[in-house]
Amino acid sequence: MDTQISEQTQNNTGAEEKAILEIPKEPVLEEIRSEKEVIARIEGRNRRRDDEFDQKVLDVARVTRVTKGGKRFTFRATVVLGDHKNRVGVGTGRGADVAQAIEKASRLAKKNAITVLLKKGTISHLVEAKYASARVLLKPAMPGSGVKAGGPVRIISKLAGIQDITSKLISRTNNKINIAQAVIQALKQLKNLEIRK
Repeated sequence: MDTQISEQTQNNTGAEEKAILEIPKEPVLEEIRSEKEVIARIEGRNRRRDDEFDQKVLDVARVTRVTKGGKRFTFRATVVLGDHKNRVGVGTGRGADVAQAIEKASRLAKKNAITVLLKKGTISHLVEAKYASARVLLKPAMPGSGVKAGGPVRIISKLAGIQDITSKLISRTNNKINIAQAVIQALKQLKNLEIRK
């Protein structure tokens, strides 16, 4: 009889051990790190690859294409990429989801990056450019005056590393992509006046 009781207690302790083993454990430090890496990868996939460039999403829109079979939805993203020194680019990409569209747009922005001629933290002379319906005027500013611009002009100026500038949208439009392309066209027109003299 004593042997039966001891066997039962052994069986009970074995069941308790199994029950204890089945309790979910708290996440290990390595698991937490891996989750944070996944979140960081989703938020900014290009940060690890393009450490010198900083990117800003200018516009995200859902685009609908009507076909014989029905409507097809895709996403369009416009990204501004810059290194805060003198390089900046704008790219527009389309994809099945937002992340894919942003990835394509940032790749195009890096490919189309231009070098901006800066003189003491500002542009060297007044420039005006037109792209589609947008007309933009960029003027140099005194040191310490800051970036006096709004919307896409401000984002592009900051990412290009321009510290002092004044801008004016002459032809008012709500299309951010056209304004951004007009700013890029204006920055391409900049010339180094010291070389010309």
